[in-house]
Amino acid sequence: MNLFEKIFNYQILSRLEESGTLTITSQERAWLKTMLGQPAAKEAFSEETLEKLQRILQDAPSLDTHEYVMERAKSREKQVFHPLLRPLHRCIIEEKGILISYSTRNGRVNEEHEGFPYKLEYSMVKREWYLLWFHVKRRCKMSTKLSSITAVSAQLLPIKELERIRHSLATHQASRKTTVQVKVVRQYNRELSRILYAFSCFEKEVSYDEEQDSYEVSIHVPRDEVEYLLSKIRFLGKRVQISNGTYLKKRMLETSKKALERYAEELENE
Repeated sequence: MNLFEKIFNYQILSRLEESGTLTITSQERAWLKTMLGQPAAKEAFSEETLEKLQRILQDAPSLDTHEYVMERAKSREKQVFHPLLRPLHRCIIEEKGILISYSTRNGRVNEEHEGFPYKLEYSMVKREWYLLWFHVKRRCKMSTKLSSITAVSAQLLPIKELERIRHSLATHQASRKTTVQVKVVRQYNRELSRILYAFSCFEKEVSYDEEQDSYEVSIHVPRDEVEYLLSKIRFLGKRVQISNGTYLKKRMLETSKKALERYAEELENE
């Protein structure tokens, strides 16, 4: 695949992403059909959605894994799906408020607090689902384990209150983000698709300088995820260079010095 094909494919994928279109392969269709046959699918989807998916995939083949896949004994794991996921997700989509009761670490139960849910988050470390919501009375952001929620119900919020919460969340989100400019080294322009894939989990914009024949990626990242972005940049090695940000350049320089010192010591001892 040449450079122009890669650029064209990236433009197509960007347009599809902007329009909310998702492309899937035949293997993914087969996997989805197999997963829909699992008992947990009835809890994860509404009856109407499950029937619709099964109808769409009725002509797709299923994955027969029984002959060549064997599950080994393992420790007991927490169930990834939680019964509150679907109703809370519906509240987030419809921008409804909630009346929530939840328990704290010391066993105390906070009864019927008014809130506005805006995100569901899964921790891979703790293997727990968290609800991120805005406390209406305290006017602060909250994070609560779904397993700690004892009761929750949807309720409509006044329009003025909803607008105030939206403004507060948007302001807080903007203050937590920073923009990092990453320049693609010209000799690696052909690897643009690989570089963009490494930054696929971040909001980004790509610009091209025709005179310099160079690409620059503007990455919008939360401040608490800067170190994760740096790990991606380190992975790309000499293919990219940070254009702005004293802190980021300093961190990359520190990493390089430590690596050089480590290998220099090993060579001296040999």
